[in-house]
Amino acid sequence: MSEEENKISRRDWIKTGLLGGIAMGSYCLFTKDGHAAVDGKYCNGMTNVPASFAGQIVSPKIDKTAYIHPLASVIGAIQVGKRVMVSPAASIRGDEGTPIVLDDDSNVQDGVVLHALETQESGHPVEKNQVTINGKKYAVFIGKRVSLAHQAQVHGPAAVGDDTFVGMQALVFKAIVGKGCVIEPGAKVVGRTEIITIPDKRYVKVGQIVTTQEDADNLPKVDSSYPLASLNKGVVHVNTQLADGYNHVRLGASKPEGGHHH
Repeated sequence: MSEEENKISRRDWIKTGLLGGIAMGSYCLFTKDGHAAVDGKYCNGMTNVPASFAGQIVSPKIDKTAYIHPLASVIGAIQVGKRVMVSPAASIRGDEGTPIVLDDDSNVQDGVVLHALETQESGHPVEKNQVTINGKKYAVFIGKRVSLAHQAQVHGPAAVGDDTFVGMQALVFKAIVGKGCVIEPGAKVVGRTEIITIPDKRYVKVGQIVTTQEDADNLPKVDSSYPLASLNKGVVHVNTQLADGYNHVRLGASKPEGGHHH
């Protein structure tokens, strides 16, 4: 599909009727190779919609080796990298704060939510709702080999560094989590008055609440004695193979050899 076909004008949305278009599948903007209509019938990828805080009307960009489950949704200004696994009931919604980026070999498990506060208004950037990673601005940035476990939420402005595990029902909001970190299940990392940064290789205990930079700086370090130090490596091992396997099934190819379960 060409870039021109991916751009839908405000007039087209109003004339066609957004709700009816979704119900009838008229806005399945990806080809099957783009993973939107995974089963050829159900559309789980669509553009954002016109709004004062929206920029261009765009559809997500998904690498052909990533897998988006038919019961997940990916909307708007989203970039999904190689061998990313997006599981059922996950919602990745780039229709307010943009862009949202998932880098290679990461996984978004069942019930995970990725969303962000508006990053522009009437064409002007909202700087406080952006994070800067490697000189570029994002609403949400998820690095390489990151695991977002079941029902976790990462709400922008936020970023999660390479090789980090965000546990079940954890929340990251107004925060930058460093590389090699572990956010244990139920933990909350929320910058109340400013965007806070968790240094590399730190962990947040089960249910712990981190709201200030002082809290973040005093977190314990991930070392060889920490019992969850190698957890993320196993989770990534499983989910990259799941992405490969589901793509083989979707494309009608032979089933690849399985890996270990963790």
